[in-house]
Amino acid sequence: MIWGIFKRDMCHATRNVIAVIVSMGLVVVPALYAWFNIAASWDPYGNTKALKVAVANNDKGYKSDLIPVRVNVGETIISTLHANDQLDWQFVKSDKAIDGVKSGEYYAAIVIPKGFSADMMTLFSPDIKHAQLKYYLNEKINPIAPHITDQGATTVVNTIDKTFAKTIAQVGLDLASSILHYSQSPQMAEYMRNLNGNLTTTADTLSGASQQVTSYSQLLGSANDIVDSTGKLLASATKAGKQAQNALKQGKSGATSLTSAGANVTSSVNTALDQVSGAFDQVAAKVNKAFDAIGKDSDTAASQLATLSEQISSGESLYDTYITSLNHMRESVEQLPDSDSAKQALLEAIDREITLLEAAKGDSQKLAQQLKDASTQVTQDTAAAERSRKEILNRITSAKQSISNVRDDYATNVKPKIDALASTVSTLISQTDSIITQLSGTADDLDDVTGDVGTNVTSIRSTLGAIAKKLDSSAATVKELITKLETGGNAGDGNSDGGNGGNDASSSDSGESDELRALATANASTLSTLISAPVALHRVSVYPIANYGSAMAPFYTILSIWVGAIILCAMLKVTISDREKAHVLGLGDTLPRVAGPSGPGNASRWGLRLDHEYFGRYAIFALLALLQGTLVCLGDMYFLGVQANHALQFLAVGWLAALVFSNIVYTLTVSFGDIGKAVAVVLLVMQVAGSGGTFPIETLPKFFQMLYPFLPFPHAIDAMHAAMAGSYGNEYLLDMVYLALFLIPSLLLGLVLRKPVIRLNNWVSRNLESTKVM
Repeated sequence: MIWGIFKRDMCHATRNVIAVIVSMGLVVVPALYAWFNIAASWDPYGNTKALKVAVANNDKGYKSDLIPVRVNVGETIISTLHANDQLDWQFVKSDKAIDGVKSGEYYAAIVIPKGFSADMMTLFSPDIKHAQLKYYLNEKINPIAPHITDQGATTVVNTIDKTFAKTIAQVGLDLASSILHYSQSPQMAEYMRNLNGNLTTTADTLSGASQQVTSYSQLLGSANDIVDSTGKLLASATKAGKQAQNALKQGKSGATSLTSAGANVTSSVNTALDQVSGAFDQVAAKVNKAFDAIGKDSDTAASQLATLSEQISSGESLYDTYITSLNHMRESVEQLPDSDSAKQALLEAIDREITLLEAAKGDSQKLAQQLKDASTQVTQDTAAAERSRKEILNRITSAKQSISNVRDDYATNVKPKIDALASTVSTLISQTDSIITQLSGTADDLDDVTGDVGTNVTSIRSTLGAIAKKLDSSAATVKELITKLETGGNAGDGNSDGGNGGNDASSSDSGESDELRALATANASTLSTLISAPVALHRVSVYPIANYGSAMAPFYTILSIWVGAIILCAMLKVTISDREKAHVLGLGDTLPRVAGPSGPGNASRWGLRLDHEYFGRYAIFALLALLQGTLVCLGDMYFLGVQANHALQFLAVGWLAALVFSNIVYTLTVSFGDIGKAVAVVLLVMQVAGSGGTFPIETLPKFFQMLYPFLPFPHAIDAMHAAMAGSYGNEYLLDMVYLALFLIPSLLLGLVLRKPVIRLNNWVSRNLESTKVM
């Protein structure tokens, strides 16, 4: 069915010459539209030399004592613009320039005021003024011309800035060159020799004065050394006295601690030993009682023995208390002076006492363990229990003997030595304390006297040292000046004989002089040009476009394809008559009356469905649209010479755009009739403004930025740009896919959503026809 409709449409379109001419016109007109626009915008910024811009110079110039050269920046500007062909510069009077802008004779005018150069030279005065050009612009003549002339005015301002910087740099370099040449003259050499002689005498005088001051300071220093030695000796005596006093205080404290510790230990010994000895007697009695109960009540005996074991274990803390007291006493003894032999004897006695206590503590621990073991044996073996009784009683006797040994040793060895040592220390402290006090007072008095003398001498030497340093610094400064002057003379003539330091000039100073000479003898014009514009812009094009026409080609090409789709729907019928349907179905010239009223879908009972009608009539639209896209793209590349690095991709964009655009416009028209054509025109206008083809989308209002992704133009233009200059990654393929996706809503409208509005559309068409105007 689709093929049948397409064949009959092709026959009708080629039936006569007029039909062929119209068909060819439908293909050619969109291409002409694109080519004229692309050719017209091929290189607009290369033809700006025809734009007339007036220039009027009223500058009076400027001359000052600082720069003895008359400066007239206005004349320099006029000279520069005579060689500039970016615009059609018209050099006229200021009145004519302003009047010409008003009348439209000139697009713009630049007027240089009278005090322009004087204002620029205020850079070297405290009262700086900003030099200003007067720029007159007629903005109603053309919307683009003001931007072009603005660029020309900017060029003038940049030229002024560079010229001013170049002039100042050239004057400075000329001045430096003059000074260097004067420094190489014989007169300057004589001045330098006299100056060197005077400076050398001054430096020697300053050095001699510095040496005299230093000698006097050294003489005072010798006297000060004697005073310092005396002061140090007295300070040592004072320090020794203070240390002795501290030692005596520590000895006194140690003796007091020793006496206190001895009393505490004696009390602890008597209390502890009495408690332990009495406890052992009670334990022996309880042990016999417990073992006597064996056989009668073994469990009771075992319980009593276990209880005795715990009591013996708890009594071990008495040993620890005694040992702790002895350790405290030992610490007190160690604080006493080391010279006393009684101290070491007492320390040895205390250590022996601690050893005996630890042995006694060990006997108690063993006794507690035997009692604990016996408590478990009495219920098992009577004979073994009897042996344990004997061992326990023997262990009790041994423990009591250990206690007696501790008591006897303490009374015999430790206590007498404690009393003797404490008495000896107290006597020594009493004898030496008064002597040390007298020595400290005498040393303090002598220290005050030597301190005053040393302070006065040090202050005088400090003042003399500062004077000597200043004299040496002044002499060094003068000598450094002599060296630099001699270096400058040698750099000037290479053989200076003034002064004695000419051969000692440093290599760095010589290098600086050579650089200054090279700078002054270089081409001043070249250097001043470099200073006025030290930075140059190196433009690197990424995905370069040959010219402005090629850059605008995608926009105008895509626009012309949409226009071509609208023209097709305006010139060709989108609906199929009943007569054509009958011929396609082979039913003659008319459909049977049972078909009902004419309109889309009325022949579906004979097999010609609504989708057959849609695609059958669209086929000729698609063919003509493809021819339009092919012609405009081939003409862009081979007639106008538009840049296309990938010609086949460029053609593919044109073909896809032709299919998508023609389908959208065809669907709108077939669904809504003339209203659909109006919608297609509205979409055209929206896409011209919001596609980003002329201005970047970021510069457009927010509404167009939001609408941008939902329009087909931007994707088609981006794909064509990628085909022309190169694609970044999958950029080209993605844009082609996005463009093809617009077929989905278009086909959905034409094949599905169209059905409910057919009757409404027919009703609207009948009412429009009834007006006899629409």
